[in-house]
Amino acid sequence: MEQSTPLPPPEDDPAAPAADVTAFMEHRPRLFSLAYRMFGAASEAEDVVQEVYLRWALADHAEIANIEAWLTTVTVNLCRTQLVSARARRETYVGQWLPEPVPTGGGALGPLGTVEERESVSLAVLTAMERLSPIERAVFVLREAFGYSHAEIAEMLDLTVANTQQIFHRAGQRVRTGKQRFVVSAEHARTMIEKFLQAASTGDVDGLRELLADDVVSVADGGGRVVAAKIPVVGGDVVARYLSKLRRFLGPTARFEFAEINGDVGLILIQDEIATGVLVFDFDEAGSIAAVRTVVNPIKLGAVTV
Repeated sequence: MEQSTPLPPPEDDPAAPAADVTAFMEHRPRLFSLAYRMFGAASEAEDVVQEVYLRWALADHAEIANIEAWLTTVTVNLCRTQLVSARARRETYVGQWLPEPVPTGGGALGPLGTVEERESVSLAVLTAMERLSPIERAVFVLREAFGYSHAEIAEMLDLTVANTQQIFHRAGQRVRTGKQRFVVSAEHARTMIEKFLQAASTGDVDGLRELLADDVVSVADGGGRVVAAKIPVVGGDVVARYLSKLRRFLGPTARFEFAEINGDVGLILIQDEIATGVLVFDFDEAGSIAAVRTVVNPIKLGAVTV
């Protein structure tokens, strides 16, 4: 999508009372993490948070009994509305669509202390959430990632408790359809990725194959702006050969740095001191690499800094 012109940060808004700005800023990180989970896009999430601030600035705060509930309700319903147009854009997207990666080592997407919290921002789950309708995604995110009760969600979304329970159950089934994702230790992930880098940088097909699951999938998102496979590459032998050739597309200054990306151990590709790509890995029950997700579309790397 086109980048919108950022509004001044609320703390720099001379027309806003200091107490109102402070109240909003206390909730801003959580609102961004909510909107990001709804869109899978940091740029669109930021646009929504800016709109929420404008509505907050114009609201009669004396009539708002619960600031968190009010801000959350406005945010999630704005996301529901805007997801319709976002979906339409993604239907004409060139190649494979992947979420915008966000480095999470500094808490950019909120607390990630539980498995559920980390899973809710993983590229794998965010991609799977594309199967959900806007209302399904709203219920799933509010319940799974933020722990709101069904009664609270029902009030926010103008539903009955029974409705939210049914929607949450259906959404969970749809998100978890397909290959199961296993959580491995950060140490195991880093060791495997180091071996992956060594093999890929030297074009060692056999070395790569040893690291990959038989049914491994490689998905790349170039958005038509950068050369990338437009369909998933599937199977251990095929993926190993494919990945062994990627070094040919790297410039002389290319290097990789480890980073926590969307709650997982990942790699940032840096060329000429600019982040030009992100790689994130999934693992299977045996600890082999089950998926490689690569984002090289420069429009999607705005949140990734060197």
